[in-house]
Amino acid sequence: MTFRCPTIRTTAFSAALLLLSAAGLQAQSSAHAAMPTGAAISPDGALVAWTLGPRTDATLHLTAVADPDPAKERLLSPDGCASTSPVWSPDGKTLAFLSTCAATEDKPDQAQIFLWSRSTGDIRQLTHLTGNLQQPAWSPDGKSIAFLFVENATRSAGALAAIKPWSGVIGEDGVEIQRVYAVDVAGGGGGFITSASLYVYEFDWAPSSDQIAFIAANPPGENNWWVAKLYKSRVDQLLHPAPGTGTSLNACVYDSARHCFLEGPIFDPNTTQSALHGLQIAVPRFSPDGTRIAFIGGLMSDQGSTGGDIWSVPSTGGEPTDLTPNIDGTPGSEAWLSNKEIGFVEDRRGHTLLADWDATAHTEIATTDLGEVTIVNDDIKDAVSLTLTSKAPKGDYLAFVESSFSTPPEVYTLDRDNTPHALTHLNTGIKSAAKTISLDYDNEGFHVQGWLTFPANYDPAKKYPLIVMVHGGPSSSIVSRWGTPDWTADWPSLGYFAFQPNPRGSFGQGEKFVQANIRDFGYGDLRDILKGLDVIEAKYPIDKSREGLTGWSYGGFMTMFAVTQTHRFRAAIAGAGISNWQSYYGENSIDQWMIPFFGASVYDDPAIYAKSSAINYIKQATTPMLLVVGDRDGECPAPQSFEMWHALRDLGVKTQLVVYPNEGHGFNDPEHVFDLKRREAEWFAVQMQGEAGSRE
Repeated sequence: MTFRCPTIRTTAFSAALLLLSAAGLQAQSSAHAAMPTGAAISPDGALVAWTLGPRTDATLHLTAVADPDPAKERLLSPDGCASTSPVWSPDGKTLAFLSTCAATEDKPDQAQIFLWSRSTGDIRQLTHLTGNLQQPAWSPDGKSIAFLFVENATRSAGALAAIKPWSGVIGEDGVEIQRVYAVDVAGGGGGFITSASLYVYEFDWAPSSDQIAFIAANPPGENNWWVAKLYKSRVDQLLHPAPGTGTSLNACVYDSARHCFLEGPIFDPNTTQSALHGLQIAVPRFSPDGTRIAFIGGLMSDQGSTGGDIWSVPSTGGEPTDLTPNIDGTPGSEAWLSNKEIGFVEDRRGHTLLADWDATAHTEIATTDLGEVTIVNDDIKDAVSLTLTSKAPKGDYLAFVESSFSTPPEVYTLDRDNTPHALTHLNTGIKSAAKTISLDYDNEGFHVQGWLTFPANYDPAKKYPLIVMVHGGPSSSIVSRWGTPDWTADWPSLGYFAFQPNPRGSFGQGEKFVQANIRDFGYGDLRDILKGLDVIEAKYPIDKSREGLTGWSYGGFMTMFAVTQTHRFRAAIAGAGISNWQSYYGENSIDQWMIPFFGASVYDDPAIYAKSSAINYIKQATTPMLLVVGDRDGECPAPQSFEMWHALRDLGVKTQLVVYPNEGHGFNDPEHVFDLKRREAEWFAVQMQGEAGSRE
C-alpha cells in the first residue's frame, strides 16, 4: 500500500512558518553524516572491520590500524549487498559477517554468513538458510559459528518490529521461535543447539566450546523476555545424543526430531532470594575458566535496552553475586578480562566510561572516561563486549564507533594506555549547527541529568520557544549521540530550544534511580522534568508561552499524561503513546513487562493502573495534541491513541490522529518518517501562535 499525504491547508499567517519548517527539514536531511557501525578489531590488533551505512544497505570495510589511509582500505561487500556484524575468528585468520550478497529475487533481504580468509583474500558463503540470522559468534576453538536464528521468519525478531496482522488462533498459530543454530566452519553442516520449546534472546560460548549459556523464555518471545531465565546447554550432547541421559542440573528434553537438548535453568530471577527477584537479565558471559557466568541484572523495560548491575552466578547454578553494588552509573555490556577482572561499558550521568572491575573484591580498578559521547554498536551492545575479550598482545586492543551531539560518528581504537585514536575521518568538517550542554540539577533528593540544545544561530538577545522531548523506556536514557531520533523533527534547526531530560526511571545514575518510578508512572518523573524546565527558564531566554511537549512510547505516555496534570505546555505530540493502562494491559503483545513496574497484574491491582492512566483525568486536558502511531504496533497498540484522540475530540480540545500503515513500534518506511517529521513541524509551528493558554 502506498502512503499518500493529504493536502496541507494553511492560512496566510502560518504559511511563512511552514516554509521555515520545510527549510529546516531540508537542511536536516542534507546534512546527514556518514554512519559507521559495528567495529571489530582482529585479535592481533592489526585490522579493524567496520560497516558503513544503514543496516539495509551497509557495506563492510577493512582498515589497517598502522596505516589507516582510506585509499588502502578494503571493501569486502560489493554494491547491492548489505553486510553487517563482522566477527573475527579466535586466531584472527578469518572474518565472519552477515551479508545479503546471496539473496534471491523472492527473498531480497535474506542474509547468510560469509567468511573472508585473511591469507588468501577469498570470500566463501558458509550458510544456506532461510530465515532471520543475527549475532554470529565463533566458538573459542574456532571450529563452529553459532547465531540466533528464526527459521522461515516472516518478520524481524523482537517487539519493536511490526506484528503480524491478527489472524487465526491468537497466540498459537504462526508463533516464530528464535533459537541458537551452530554451523561447522570446515564442512558447513549445522543444526539447532537449543530446543524448539524455548525462545532465545542472547547466548555465549563456554571456553571449552562444548557448552553455551543463553537467556531464554517460553514462546512467544516478544512477550516473555521479562520472565526469561539463564540456561546452560551441552552442545556435545546435542551432536552425539544419548537418549535418556541427563545431569544433576537438567534432564534430557527432546524436540520433534528426537534431538537431545540438555537444558535447565541455572538461574531464575523469578524465584531468587536476591535483589534480582522479579527483575530482568541480559548479556550472559562465561568467565575464562568456565566456572562462572556474568550477566547484567536490573529493571529493564525493553529487551536490547540493557542496564543494571553486573552479576555473576556459578555455572553449575546457584544464587547470584552483585559484582558492582551501589555503582553510580549503568553498565550496558560486559566481558571478562581475566577470571578475577571484568570490563564493561557504563553510562554515567551523560558520560560513557570503559570500566575495569575487580570481580572478587567488587571494587573499581580503573576507569576510562570517553566523555560526553556514545558508543555505537551494530548488534545489541555486543560489539564492544566481543572486542574486549580479545586484547591484542601489543598496540591497540579495542575498536568501537563513537559520536556525540556535536561530532558525527567515527571508528576509534583504544591502546593499552587507554588513549583513543580516530581510525576514520569520514565526517571531517561536519559539525552540528546547534550547541548542546549537559544540564544537571537536584530534585526531591535525586540528582537529575539531561541535555539542552540551543537553537541554531542562537542569539541570547532573543526569546525562543522550547520543546521538551521525553525518551521511551522508561528504563533507558538520552545519551550524547549524533543526529535526532527517527521519530522527531530537528527542533533546534527549526528555531527551538530542545530539552531532553533523564528523569527518575532512566539509566545512567545507578539502579536505585532506575527503580525510583516503580508504581509511580507520571508523577515523580514528571516533577523531575518540570523542575528541569524551571532551571532552564531561570537561565536562558525561553518564551514561556511557547513550550511544547513530545515523546515516543513511554515518552508518548508521558505526553498524554502530562497534559492532564499541567497546562504548562502550549501544544503536544504523542507518538505511540499509552492513554489507559487498564485497557492497554489486555491489548498489547508484551504485557509481561508491566509486572515489575506496577507490582501486580491489572486484575490483581487495577487501582495502581488507574492512577497513571491519562484517560481518568482527561477532563483536565486543554492542550492541543497530535497523535501518531503505526497500525501494527504491538508494544503500544493503536487503540491507545484512538482512546486519547476520541476523548480530546469529545471535549472540544484541538486534536488530530494519524495512523501509519504497516508500521510497528519503530517506523521503517522513509516516506512515513519524513511525513511524520513534516507533520510535527507543522503542528508546533501552528499551535505555538495566537493567544497563549493558561500556564501552571
